[in-house]
Amino acid sequence: MENNLSIFDSTSKYLQAPLLIFFLLLAGCSFQKEVSFSGKTMGTTYHITVVTGTFSSTKDLKGQIDQRLGEINKSMSTFIKDSEISRFNAYQKDGEDFKISDDFFNVMTVAKTVYELTGGAWDGTVKPLENLWGFGNSENKKRIPAQSEIAAFLPDIGFNNIEILSDHCLIKKKASLSLDLASIAKGYGVDQVAALIRTIGIKNFLVEIGGEVFAAGFRKDGQPWRIGINTPQTGSPFDQVYKVVNLHDKGFATSGDYRNYFEAGGQRFSHILDPRNGYPVRNGVVSVSIVADTCTFADGLATAIMVLGHKKGLERVNSLDHTECLIVVRTHDGKLIDYYSKGFKTYMTASN
Repeated sequence: MENNLSIFDSTSKYLQAPLLIFFLLLAGCSFQKEVSFSGKTMGTTYHITVVTGTFSSTKDLKGQIDQRLGEINKSMSTFIKDSEISRFNAYQKDGEDFKISDDFFNVMTVAKTVYELTGGAWDGTVKPLENLWGFGNSENKKRIPAQSEIAAFLPDIGFNNIEILSDHCLIKKKASLSLDLASIAKGYGVDQVAALIRTIGIKNFLVEIGGEVFAAGFRKDGQPWRIGINTPQTGSPFDQVYKVVNLHDKGFATSGDYRNYFEAGGQRFSHILDPRNGYPVRNGVVSVSIVADTCTFADGLATAIMVLGHKKGLERVNSLDHTECLIVVRTHDGKLIDYYSKGFKTYMTASN
């Protein structure tokens, strides 16, 4: 740049200032930076990367994000005694309105969609069974419950026993029902952070909360965001990559059974329960990754497909618009087999 200016200086001093301004404007338009920051929320961590202009400031963004995530956590965390969901669970009145916030209503609306699309394979009322098996936030140890114990809980399981009213109220059809939205709330948190970032004019960014993702626009180099799927093997490092997908303006979520489980009597029991019978799934599916328009939907659907199994899961996903999946199944000899929806491979990198 200096050499070019010196050439013009030798011919006309009047061109120096206009050219200097011109080059500065070019620099302001073309030079971008990536800013990354992280934090804790919803019992896990978040990582965010935004692409901005060289002179743009993001100093207040992390504080805004922490505040927004705090609001969502205060609404839907079962670990907070006075949270909105904890108060709903303690509400022992059937047939009466329970007023809820916009956040709670939005998540419940998507949850109902996932529940109905999957025939109850996803169910936000399964928490009592998770506690019974020792996977919940109770003090119960992980164990195989008696069939009679499971049968005693099943009448209180059923998302269809909660009515969602358009005026942002919930109605319990059974007073004993309780909710846990952990398998979908992280995805909602991702989407809400993405919405917040967009309000300040940033179009290119990556939001990740506990492994759930929304990727908007492109990286600083103009390429799509690249997301790694963890190898679905017991004991595999968190940074061990099995497959890589390219994302652009899409939500992404993965559910797996290889982290949270216990073994008894020579069998393995994972934390993924089938709400319809009360037992951990035994269909061989070890990982499900979903690409969808929102991370909220992807988050809930990934869990549901774990329950449905690879055949019914593929049928369900292939019937949906703008939604793709990778289902990984472990055979009896330990081999991993990949099952792809019709369009999933379009998101994969050439190195897979």
